[in-house]
Amino acid sequence: MRTRAVVVRAAGEPARVEEITLREPGPGEVLVRVAAASLCHSDLSVANETLAHNKPVVLGHETSGLIAGTGPGVDGFAEGDPVLLLWNPPCRDCWYCAQGEPYLCENIARHWSGSHGFDDDGGKVHPCLGVGGFAEYTVVPASACRRLPADIPLDLAALLGCAVTTGVGAVLSTANVHSGQSVVVVGLGGVGLAAVQGARIAGAEPIIAVDRVPEKLEMAASMGATETLLAGPDVRKQVKALTGGRGADHVFDCVGLAATIKEGWKTARRGGTLTVVGIGGRTEVVEFSSLELYHFARSILTCVNGSLDPDRELPSYIEHVRAGRLDLPALVSGEIGLDGVPAALGALAEGRVARVLVKPGT
Repeated sequence: MRTRAVVVRAAGEPARVEEITLREPGPGEVLVRVAAASLCHSDLSVANETLAHNKPVVLGHETSGLIAGTGPGVDGFAEGDPVLLLWNPPCRDCWYCAQGEPYLCENIARHWSGSHGFDDDGGKVHPCLGVGGFAEYTVVPASACRRLPADIPLDLAALLGCAVTTGVGAVLSTANVHSGQSVVVVGLGGVGLAAVQGARIAGAEPIIAVDRVPEKLEMAASMGATETLLAGPDVRKQVKALTGGRGADHVFDCVGLAATIKEGWKTARRGGTLTVVGIGGRTEVVEFSSLELYHFARSILTCVNGSLDPDRELPSYIEHVRAGRLDLPALVSGEIGLDGVPAALGALAEGRVARVLVKPGT
C-alpha cells in the first residue's frame, strides 16, 4: 500500500515527506495505522548518523497506533486493537534475555536492519529502529507490539515507547533511587522531564532540575522538581548548597555530551551515582584519573531504554498513568502533522522543545 512518510535519504540530508510503498506484512508481522509518534532526540541521532542506521530511513520510533492487518501466523492481535510499538522487543531466547537483561537483547539489531517498504525507484526504505513511526502506516513484527488498555489515550501512549520508559526507568530501574535520596536531572527534554517525574514517584528529596532553557525549568517544577537551576558554571556549587555540602546521591545526565557527563560526575557526592542517559557521539570522550576514581568512590551507570523489561515494567507505568502519578500531557510541547516534522527536528536540535506529538492524520 502507499503511505506518506518522513524520510531521510542520507546522513546530513534534510528530512522530507515522501510517498513510499509498504510491503505486505509477512509471517509474524502486522500492519499498523499510526495514531501518534513523538519526536525524540534519537531520531536526530539516526538522521545525522550519531546512531548508525541503514538509509534511506523513515524516522520515528516512539509510536502508538491501531492494528490494520496481520500477516500469516499472527495470534493475539486483531484489526482495530490499540497497540504500543517497541523499538527494542526482546527475543527472550538469547544470553542477555536469559540473564534478565532484555534491554540488551543481542537480536534487537535484526529488528533494526530490515526494510519495510520501497521508494518510487524500487529502492528499499528502512524503518527507524525497526518502527518507522513518522508515517501514516508501518509494518512491524507482532513481537514489537503491546496491547494498550482502552482507558489510556492512544496518542499520549506513544510516550511510553521511549521517553517515559527511558526517563522513569532510569530512576526506578537503572539507578534504583530510594525515598529521601537527592536527585539532580541535567537536560530537560522529554526523557529528562520523565526522569523528574520518576524521581517524584520514587520519593526523592530534593529533586533538582537543570537546563539552559528557563521555560523547561518551569515545566520541571510543575512535574515535581523541588529546585530548578539554570545551567552554568555555578551549578555544582548550588547543588552542594542544597545537599548539605556533599553533592547529590544521584545525578542523571540526559544530554550525553562529554562536558555534561564529567560535570555530572563531579556533582555527585562521594559514593554517589552518575547515570548516563543521553546518547553522545563517537568523538565525545570522557576522562578520569585513576586517583579520582578511587578517592570519590562514585559509581557510573549507563541507561539503555530505562533497563526496560516491557512485560514487567510497562504494566506498572500504565498504572502510574491511571493513578495520576505519571502525567503524560505535561510532557507534550505541541502537536503537528507529518509536514511539520522537518521544522520540528530543527527546534529539537536547538533544545527548545520537550516532546512533540506527530499525528499523521493531522
